[in-house]
This record gives sequence, C-alpha cells and structure tokens, in this order.
Amino acid sequence: MTKRNRPWGYNPNSSTPTSRELHPDTIAVRGGLTRTGFQETSEALFLNSGFTYDSAEQAEASFAETEEHHLYSRFSNPTVQMFEERLALIEGAEAAHATGSGMSAMFASVACLVSAGDRVVASGAMFSSCYVVLTEILPRWGVEVEVVIENTQDAWERALSKKAKAVFIETPSNPLMEIVDIAMVAKLSHSAGALLIVDNVMASPVLQKPLEFGADVVMYSATKHIDGQGRVLGGALLGSKEYIDQHLKPFTRHTGPSLSPFNAWVLLKSLETMEMRVHKMADSAFEIAKALSGAKGIAKVHHPFLDSHPQQQLAKRQMLKGGTTLALDLESKDRAFELMNRLEVIDISNNLGDSRSLITHPASSTHRRLDPETRMRMGIGDGTLRLSVGLENPADLIEDLVTALKR
Repeated sequence: MTKRNRPWGYNPNSSTPTSRELHPDTIAVRGGLTRTGFQETSEALFLNSGFTYDSAEQAEASFAETEEHHLYSRFSNPTVQMFEERLALIEGAEAAHATGSGMSAMFASVACLVSAGDRVVASGAMFSSCYVVLTEILPRWGVEVEVVIENTQDAWERALSKKAKAVFIETPSNPLMEIVDIAMVAKLSHSAGALLIVDNVMASPVLQKPLEFGADVVMYSATKHIDGQGRVLGGALLGSKEYIDQHLKPFTRHTGPSLSPFNAWVLLKSLETMEMRVHKMADSAFEIAKALSGAKGIAKVHHPFLDSHPQQQLAKRQMLKGGTTLALDLESKDRAFELMNRLEVIDISNNLGDSRSLITHPASSTHRRLDPETRMRMGIGDGTLRLSVGLENPADLIEDLVTALKR
C-alpha cells in the first residue's frame, strides 16, 4: 500500500502517480496533499520561518539545489507548496508559484521578464492598478509599453508586428467584462517572440482555462474566487516549469512577495469548495443580468453572456459561464450613489468574487487612480456600478436592486 505522507496520487511530477484520471472536484480536495508522520486528515499548517539541516553538508547542498529541502519560508514552505501544487493541478499547468497578493503576482509576472529597452504590449481594458504598473512604473525602468486601445484583430496585429517580450491581457476585464480573444492574441504574441500573460481573475480557474487557448502564464488574485470568502489576501502565477523556475522564482526570492503559510492554508481549504461557489454565483449573476436588462433607470447591463454583449459568441467559446460579476450603467454619479445607498442586502465594498454580494462605484473607488479620460476610454462612466454576485438567493438580490431603483 502506498504511504500517503508526501505529495501523492495527483501530481504528474510525483514518483507515485495515480493509476487513473481523477475528476477536478476530487483534485480540489486531494491534489498535492502532503501529510506528516502524524497522518493528519486536514492539511498541516507550517507556521515557521526557517528550517534546520542534519549537517553543514546538507545545508550547502540545499542552497546549491542539489538536494531538495525547504530553506526559508520566503523561498518555499510546505503549506504554500501544497496550495501551489493543488492549484496547478486544477489549472492544468506544469507549475505554480504563490505570492502575497494579486497585485504582487501581476507585477512579478511581467517584471521577472523585462529589462530596459524591452517592449510590453497590453490590452486597453484592465484593473487600474495593473494599468498603473504597466504605464507608469515599468516605463520608469526604460521598458516600452504599448496599450492596445481598440480590441480588434487589426489593432492587435499592428501592435504585435514588432518584437515584444511580454503581452498582458485581462479577460474578462474589470469592471465592464470586455473579452479578448486569447487564442488570437497568443498566436500573434508568439510570432512577436513574447510570452502571453492572462489575468484570469474575473473568470476564475473554474470558468476559463487560458492555457488551453495558447496562453503561457495565468495570473490570479487568490483573494477573489479562490478564497472568495473575504478572509485573506493571496496571489498566484501558473505556467511552464521553465517560466516558474528560471524567471519567476529568482525574481520573487530576492524581492520577497511571499504568501504567508496561514493564508496558504486558508486558500487550500477554499479550493475544496471553489467550483461549487463559482458555479452558483455565475448562475445567479446571469439571472440578475437578465432581470435588470431593460429595467427603468438602468441604461445598460454588461455581462458577457447577454445577447446585448458585443462579444457574446467569443465569450461563450472561451468561458464555461459568463462570470460572477456584472456592470450597470446609470445616468449619473448621483443616481448610482442613490441606488447603492438604498440597498438593504447587498454591501458596498470594492472586493469581488466573494460569497457576499458586493457593489462598488469604480470611478470613485477601484479605478479612481486613473484620469477621467482613461476611465472614459475604458467605458467607465460616472454612473457605472460593478456588482459582484455572491451566494445569496438571486431572487432576494433582484428584489433588493429593483426596490432600490423604484425608490
């Protein structure tokens, strides 16, 4: 009988692989599982900063990486490693690396690749902090960044007709759920010599698999759907072992955006229920989007699976469902604030992918850092609201929104 006191069964790199394919639901509970000699049922929490060695020779070999051994929790930690291995198995990636937050993952994903004189291409619609990293911070390092304003094949072909080091896209985008053709951009990126990095936060690992469409790296804010219960911060990057080991880890080991073991443990337990949560939230979001379409006081509802969405067919090719988030356009900031203030069930908060439904006004919160011209170019108006749909009964959420509109 196989002893289950180390990663076993579901890790393709394990020396004791399972004899059969397992369903993703099973992997979400058991993938990458490591047990100590105590044979605990739940994953062990290693709240330690460092590790000891049997000898000076073992320490030397560990630092030389000729012997596998945890060195320091800034580099690796058993609990964090379990989270990384399980998430990689769910995503279908060769390797994963966890970070302390989604933005540390985003920054590291590009920063580990570029030097002064390199060129980066990015989609025009994205989360504001990502936009700041790409258009303000990286250019100070001498990195050229081109933002593709028009999300068309012609525009992407023009932008990637020249060599590039990395391409960063967010699909669906935050908050208006704009969709980028991953397969098309992946092909163009590779022709330009670039790695394609996809911010998959809005879709989650449940609803979209960018690697299957040719992406090289997938980025997550694990704070969102992976935890999805408003408890901890975390981030993750997934891709080839070459990217993780040769580019990302040397960068993060020295710059230090490490994930805490406690947060990794919480995220591990959250992976067990992620699929159930995301499917219910996505179903409710679509039901709410349909119910609010054409409602008096709402100019437009943004949801990728609505017939009114200009990229509905592309979204359905790339995504299993339309996501857990939708956006609403009201006529003004005053009307948007009135609606938010009248809600009795839905909370005002700038997080998303949470088990509780949350609403925010992007222009004054999540995207406040952007100048008005950039916000308007992204389609984020003064009356735009972003609604992250949680696990409540959708009828209660619809009634809350409709009642607030009527008042």
